[in-house]
Amino acid sequence: MSSRSGPSGADWRVALEASRNEHITQVRPVSGGDIGDSQRIEFERGEAVFLKLYPSPDPDTFKETTPGLGRSEAAGLAWLAEAAALRVAQPIAWDEDWLALEWIESAPRTKDYDELLGVGLAELHRATPREFGHTASNWIGRLPQENGAEATWSTFYRERRLRPLLERARKNGQVTASLDAAFEELFDRLNSLVGPDEAPARLHGDLWAGNVLPDEFGKPCLIDPSVYGGHREIDLAMMRLFGGFSERVFECYAATHPLAEGSEARISLYQLYPLLVHVCLFGGSYAVQLERCLVAALGDA
Repeated sequence: MSSRSGPSGADWRVALEASRNEHITQVRPVSGGDIGDSQRIEFERGEAVFLKLYPSPDPDTFKETTPGLGRSEAAGLAWLAEAAALRVAQPIAWDEDWLALEWIESAPRTKDYDELLGVGLAELHRATPREFGHTASNWIGRLPQENGAEATWSTFYRERRLRPLLERARKNGQVTASLDAAFEELFDRLNSLVGPDEAPARLHGDLWAGNVLPDEFGKPCLIDPSVYGGHREIDLAMMRLFGGFSERVFECYAATHPLAEGSEARISLYQLYPLLVHVCLFGGSYAVQLERCLVAALGDA
């Protein structure tokens, strides 16, 4: 698609009609996503697509080296689809500040939906990338996500995940002295807390229940990723943080791709990153939840 200087805003219509070589006949607002506006787009031959329009990033979060939200999400979906493990929503057209996806009309879940999700996620994680990190930085929600490669997972988790958001929370006045001290203790001990060495896993990166939906056949489909190569337990920890997944999903995952010893004790450790994201975005009660989780992560080891 086009570069940062190409079509944006209202110009999505021109690019999208060109990609399909037909005219748009209807644009209707729909629910979906908490970052930008979502629309159902219908073409003259009857096809529908899902369009997401993103606002411009805040000046203090924007980096010229980070692709826009639309381009980042399209690339992330394509990267997940390479694994051929689970269905991934297919990008159709995009630019820095918009993304058009195939329209998925959800059907009731099949009886084996949880099994398909658990096994499929295990296979996704087995499709190992070359490094801890990714080819480009991207976004988690409205926050930039640094993906510069690191040699070890503990270094990546500290320097590319926890520390940047802790610095942001400090600037926002969202970090107490006790929380700051606890994080410094965590950083000192992180090498011994992260678990046995594992190859990088191909992560969805923002795996809460709203980012998995049943497709038109009632089978799981992934949407809205924040991808990178990382420790697979961080996807699983986020799934448990906000709920919405049955124990059957985790059982099928573990039967397909058994977890290393001590994984249950590391759940709190790997919930720190999504909680820091929520503290930076929303503050409030998430700061209390973050502190409790940090205490548990330090105490469990």
